[in-house]
Amino acid sequence: MPMVDHIGRVNEMKLRLWMAVRLAPVPPAAESWHLRSRGYKLSFQSPKDDKLALFRHGERAFDHVILLPTKSKGLGPSLTPNLLLQFINNSGNILLTLSADSPVPSAISSLLLELDVHLPPDRTSVTIDHFNYDISSASEKHDVLLLPPPSALRKDVKGFFGADGLVAFPKAVAQELGPSSPLLTPIIRAPDTAYSYSPKEEAETVEEPFAVGSQISLVSSVQARNSARFTVLGSAEALENTWFDAKVKAQGGNEVETSNREFAKHLSAWTFMETGVVKVGKVEHHLSTILESGSQNGSVTQAGYLNPKIYRIKNDVTFNIELSEYSFDHLAPFVPSAEDAVQLEFTMLSPFHRLDLKPISTTQNSTIFSTTFRLPDQHGIFSFRVNYKRPFLTNIDEKREVTVRHFAHDEWPRSWMISAGWVWIAGIWITVIGWVAFVAIWLWSEPAYEKSRGKKTQ
Repeated sequence: MPMVDHIGRVNEMKLRLWMAVRLAPVPPAAESWHLRSRGYKLSFQSPKDDKLALFRHGERAFDHVILLPTKSKGLGPSLTPNLLLQFINNSGNILLTLSADSPVPSAISSLLLELDVHLPPDRTSVTIDHFNYDISSASEKHDVLLLPPPSALRKDVKGFFGADGLVAFPKAVAQELGPSSPLLTPIIRAPDTAYSYSPKEEAETVEEPFAVGSQISLVSSVQARNSARFTVLGSAEALENTWFDAKVKAQGGNEVETSNREFAKHLSAWTFMETGVVKVGKVEHHLSTILESGSQNGSVTQAGYLNPKIYRIKNDVTFNIELSEYSFDHLAPFVPSAEDAVQLEFTMLSPFHRLDLKPISTTQNSTIFSTTFRLPDQHGIFSFRVNYKRPFLTNIDEKREVTVRHFAHDEWPRSWMISAGWVWIAGIWITVIGWVAFVAIWLWSEPAYEKSRGKKTQ
């Protein structure tokens, strides 16, 4: 039963160890996934081994865990649901595989219930599809599903699991995802013609199946708020060497090779954070001068030093953030989907501005996103915040606090610059000029007196 030790693959990443706990008697096809060539060090250990521990001295002993099917009902004291959840809460990643040939241990069922992932009541249930199955290997049981590789979940979500050809899912266990958790995301759903079937039922028809059609998720993912990843693969057999590049034939189709090898590589890479990891580089903001009409970044120049702690209301401000994305063994410029946008919020208690950040330049391994806007006519403590959370991408929540003050006494515009004040200015000067004219007229307009005829005598 295996465990896996992993060594860091990318520059600037810490050296890591990862563990895969193998619960089946046949070793996994780790070499076929190219795990060692991707920088992983593999070790194997029984889940009931006394030396097995997910934590040592209060820290994670490994970065990643692979759980494969087992015949036993329990996993031992080192792999309890509480410890596995604690492993996820400490930023550990888990790849869990299931099989209809191996009953799901109670510890795994409890763990999945904590994550709002529901399994069939019968632990040996298998997913059946009478239209999308391999004619060569499952002509009678129809329990080897042939499905196209997963496409993007939505137009605004990037896809990381694409492959060429069909993916074979032998003896897959159906999963039903709860509707209440925003952290759950299906990777591959079953076709509309599939259903969950219990081999213990001898009837030719199934009256009340556990789940049918798109209710069934064959591959599911949970990305925690700390960006730790938990992946549930309903078919452990899909990772066996037997199905890597195997010849399969669907109804009415030609014989083709499966793309299980490529799918396994992409699935393990995403789970172990080789893909879909967004890294934040420089975060800058500064005063700006708009050289032309409008607020496009091409007509803006920096007017102050970087990252000041205080601004004034109605200042023009530019915000820049540098984003990169890991792609297996190197950093690449981050490019969001065509229907998606990275947004900036300028917020106090609630956002005063929510603006799209536009890419303005690209380096060899990063993209710089920027926007320029005018601060609101409101003083207080504000935050530049980039809160970017999308399925299959690590969460970004960057905040920079600044103070926004009022105008100083010598910063108000002069009265003669305000057109609405011209009437009052004119009234003042008319009054002044009128008073001066009145005084001048009064002083220079001497009244006429009669000349005296002489002194009066008695």
